[in-house]
Amino acid sequence: MANIIPYREFLKRKELREQETGITVSSQQLHPSLFDWQKRIVTWACKVGRAAIWADTGLGKTRMQLEWLRQVCAGHGTGLILAPLAVCQQTIREGAAIGMEVRYVHDQSEVSDGFNITNYERVPKLDVSKFNAVVLDEASILKQSDGKTRKMLIDTFSDTKYRLACTATPAPNDPEELCNQAEFLGYATRVKMLATYFVHDGNIWRLKGHAVKPMMRWMSQWAIALRKPSDIGGDDAGYELPGLNQTVDVVAYHGSIPEGQLFAADLGGVGGRARVRKETLVDRVNRCVDLVNNEPGEQWIIWAGLNDEADMLNRLIPGSVNVKGSMSPEDKAEAFLDFADGNIPVLITKGSMASFGLNWQNCARMAFCGLNDSWESYYQSIRRCYRFGQKRVVDVHVVVSDLEREIAENITRKEQQATHLSDELVKTMNESNSFGKAA
Repeated sequence: MANIIPYREFLKRKELREQETGITVSSQQLHPSLFDWQKRIVTWACKVGRAAIWADTGLGKTRMQLEWLRQVCAGHGTGLILAPLAVCQQTIREGAAIGMEVRYVHDQSEVSDGFNITNYERVPKLDVSKFNAVVLDEASILKQSDGKTRKMLIDTFSDTKYRLACTATPAPNDPEELCNQAEFLGYATRVKMLATYFVHDGNIWRLKGHAVKPMMRWMSQWAIALRKPSDIGGDDAGYELPGLNQTVDVVAYHGSIPEGQLFAADLGGVGGRARVRKETLVDRVNRCVDLVNNEPGEQWIIWAGLNDEADMLNRLIPGSVNVKGSMSPEDKAEAFLDFADGNIPVLITKGSMASFGLNWQNCARMAFCGLNDSWESYYQSIRRCYRFGQKRVVDVHVVVSDLEREIAENITRKEQQATHLSDELVKTMNESNSFGKAA
């Protein structure tokens, strides 16, 4: 008679098992500036070889990825970091702080042994076979970019021995980001991961109910997730965030509203919203200008959605700098660093250019001159200032018309849902491994 095993045991036996392909290093080999919990992450990532670090903003991903690169390239290796251009300069500064010379390279002719960094757009100019290791900083670029760029990054580095993907904690119900990172690291194709853990429900993919924990246990073999140091046995002292005030500033809409239509969502969908946004542009811009004028001693970031918004804000706010798409990547990066150094009082830009990876704890005031439905863009924009290392309460103003109030409320709901799901991801993944436990 055949042995009959319980269904849970059957599922457990079917779970994917991944081999570690890295190197063994001790915490004593790592730079002394790293906290013990950061050292545990780095030693684990070195051992895994192809790993993901999903850590909230301000937890030191840059220093950890630099130390990982130093270890896997020790002696003779050539390493590469890929990052948004403005983040490249921040990383070079961070490397210098721990005794690493990180060189920005435009193409292969400038590459040398040691540590090199460039922006994603320059990857086609490199001979990636010359690199022993690659770090994908702000790995959410795999989701944010177009399909061509995503495929290029995954295919280009498919044979690179050591790979590290770093980003903030992804939402566990976001198949796009999870699949992309698993594929970049070489653990599963998008097709395989979707078939194993997700079900197609209408126009979206959602996690199969019974597959949640198996998926997280599988991911815990090659990814670590944390929102704060204590998630992996560290000390949260010094990592308490100050307050965050989020205020919705409403301006009145004076246009004509057809009978029975109460909200912007009723006004012809996206086209209706765009019309309302244009018709309230002057009032919203003036409200943002008032906010800046009321606190003249503060640095401000103003997130604009339309070019006309940004241009008008720039004209009305003396000393402001408008970082726009038509600028060269180098000029954008220079402006972002000038703002970080306190040399620009008011920065005006779009989330598509500056909401990922940049550290602006020097600023504690920001305004959104309008809002779209993207929770991730909103979250990342706020996290440029509201991150570990921020010493002051951060005030965020969302300036919308009264017809668009529901958009702001929808973003708030998404934020609450995402926080809950990310907390569950951290909890479940760290229950499945031992590396995150203090000795």
